[in-house]
Amino acid sequence: MPIPFIIAGVAAVGAIFGAGKTAKAVYDNYQANDYNDSANRIIDRASRKANEARVKSSDALKALGELKVSVLSEYIKPFIKTFSLIKNVNFSDVPGLNELSKLKLDKQDLKELEELSGFASSIASGAISGGVAGAAAAFGAYSGVMALGTASTGAAIGSLSGAAATNATLAWLGGGSLATGGMGMAGGAAVLGGLVAAPALVILGCVLGSKASANLDNAKSNYHKAREYSEQMDVCADLCNGIEKRANLFSSFISDLSESKNEDLHNLLDLIREQGRDYSSYTQESKKKLACAVAKVKLIKTVIDTPILTEEGTLTSESDKLSLEMPNQIQQIAN
Repeated sequence: MPIPFIIAGVAAVGAIFGAGKTAKAVYDNYQANDYNDSANRIIDRASRKANEARVKSSDALKALGELKVSVLSEYIKPFIKTFSLIKNVNFSDVPGLNELSKLKLDKQDLKELEELSGFASSIASGAISGGVAGAAAAFGAYSGVMALGTASTGAAIGSLSGAAATNATLAWLGGGSLATGGMGMAGGAAVLGGLVAAPALVILGCVLGSKASANLDNAKSNYHKAREYSEQMDVCADLCNGIEKRANLFSSFISDLSESKNEDLHNLLDLIREQGRDYSSYTQESKKKLACAVAKVKLIKTVIDTPILTEEGTLTSESDKLSLEMPNQIQQIAN
């Protein structure tokens, strides 16, 4: 006959053991939920940070593209038309210009500027397929030469705006999704940083039950994936910040060079009206002023011709070099 105290003791131990398992399950699920909540917060913060950087970089590229369009249409086009009337131009005979005498416009430059001006007019009028905003962003990101390399005339170019829709980087910068032909955030991140972004994480709260331990393991795994995702989005945000900074710098170069555009155009017209179309008959002072005006246009063309992004979505070495050299060249013209 069992001793009642022993039976009671066994029952008590069993109750305690069962209560212990229940308590551990509750605690494991509490921890799982905490990990999942933390993971969700990490993903949310990382996504918002990357998205804010994306929007700013996209806006900066669009603004640069629009500035290129404006300067080409309102300054370069009329300048080239008027400058082309002057014959026998030779800046090598102007003393004191030093390196600026090399900043001349040859026939190829004039042709490309005319084509770029036509292309700019097409963007401004909305003739380019794919949307004016997309074309402006692409024009800001890539070079004028790249734009003109796909068609015989500026007015006929349609592929540049298409690049904004098909190039993964610009699709992502412009907010393109998989549904609209872009690669979405993950695809854009992969292109921008050479990354393979973590899959979108859908983290669900774990349910209390016998799989509490497994839920905790999964939650920890989700948390680590979220941390990896955050690190990748940090890289993305840094790259976007770099794109924004480079685009803004290029915009400032063009703005500085075209600041006196109205005066330059007016002076050019006055020069032809007062001293004719033969450069060889101009005064030394007039030759120097013309050389400086041409140098500005040449430098603007250099900025327009320098791509900010590679096709892979990284900052170009050409734009790195120009960022260092251009301030000094602008200062030479100012002096």
